[in-house]
Amino acid sequence: MRIEFRLPSLGADMDSALLTAWLKKPGDPIAHGEPIVTVETAKGLIDVEAYENGRVVDLIVEPGTTVPVGAVLAHLEVEHPSPTAASAPPRPDATPAVAAAQPSEALPPREAFLPSEAGKPPPSTPSATPRPSAGHPRVSPAARRRAQELGLSQDLLEQSAAGAILHVADVEQLAATRAVTGSAAAAAPDPRIAMRAAIGAAMARAKREIPHYYLGQAVDFGAARDWLARYNAGVPVQDRLIEAVLIAKAVALAAARFEGFNGRFSDGRFEPATAVHAGVAIALRGGGLVAPAVLDADRKDLPTLMRDFSALVTRVRAGRMRSGEFAAATITLTSLGADGADVLYPIINPPQVAIVGAGAVREQAVVRDGQLAIRPTLTLALAADHRVTDGRAGSRFLRAIAELLQHPDTL
Repeated sequence: MRIEFRLPSLGADMDSALLTAWLKKPGDPIAHGEPIVTVETAKGLIDVEAYENGRVVDLIVEPGTTVPVGAVLAHLEVEHPSPTAASAPPRPDATPAVAAAQPSEALPPREAFLPSEAGKPPPSTPSATPRPSAGHPRVSPAARRRAQELGLSQDLLEQSAAGAILHVADVEQLAATRAVTGSAAAAAPDPRIAMRAAIGAAMARAKREIPHYYLGQAVDFGAARDWLARYNAGVPVQDRLIEAVLIAKAVALAAARFEGFNGRFSDGRFEPATAVHAGVAIALRGGGLVAPAVLDADRKDLPTLMRDFSALVTRVRAGRMRSGEFAAATITLTSLGADGADVLYPIINPPQVAIVGAGAVREQAVVRDGQLAIRPTLTLALAADHRVTDGRAGSRFLRAIAELLQHPDTL
């Protein structure tokens, strides 16, 4: 069966991407989940994977071309249905499973998932954007409104577009450049500006469209910390676990048990997911943030989950990501680590309906069995979508995570 291979959406903040390299050529066989093409977005380089088994018929888009989401990139001849797709559990995202890569270096500390200022993200490749079809506006409606807010003239937008389609991120980057240089002619764009603009646009949309509610839960982390110390004392250094993995597993298990927190909201209704693909917020060196997913996080044991986390961080920090990891996330966990704030109130990543923020573990005075005690305490914050759940359901969800962390042997 001949099908069109299109550029998928890799996040709410993405409307186009630069095709940088084909990983297959006409006639090459492809397997479900195998990378076919590499594209560059504000997040970095992402390998887009196959959805079916088959072969490449022809390639439509040349490397160095910027294309919008949904554009046809190639034609494929595929088996229908493929054995892999038929055996895989149904998912609302309809993205391929991604095999867990093995870590290529020592396991990172918890701070590997946190902000880092060392180094800088991969450089952005200049795009050769094709001219849109006749009658297609050169500036998207949202970008035109944003340009008016920033005081950019129509002439400047048309000149900057040069036949391409300008989006909100392009307009915000143009405004930032003009603020620095005082002119429309600028040096090579800083990729960090584009990423920050993309993140800002996505979070502004989330706060505008999603009715958030927030809840907090203090967790006695003593049992988890003691269990972790005993476990790590009995395994080689490369097999040790970190606190973030225990938290992620607890969140994933709770998400699998409680309806309304694992899935996505689209077309005016909530679509529950059939598996928990836990997005983890990873800070990039030099600034910026991405939240790719570890697939089936609730079904993996802690050592496997740790290996997957480590591989994901290593690959993301190297600037290489996979499309399935971005499109698949059904709930997200974010943390600022040991040196972070006591409480982190996150913003939901659309079209997901919930995100959990983990603060730093602090020694705090608590009352335990009627006695004052000093205990390591973790504060969790839930941001959830009021169109799907309410505070009572969110409270039960948070308490379940807390109970799981107080019994780490059950993870």
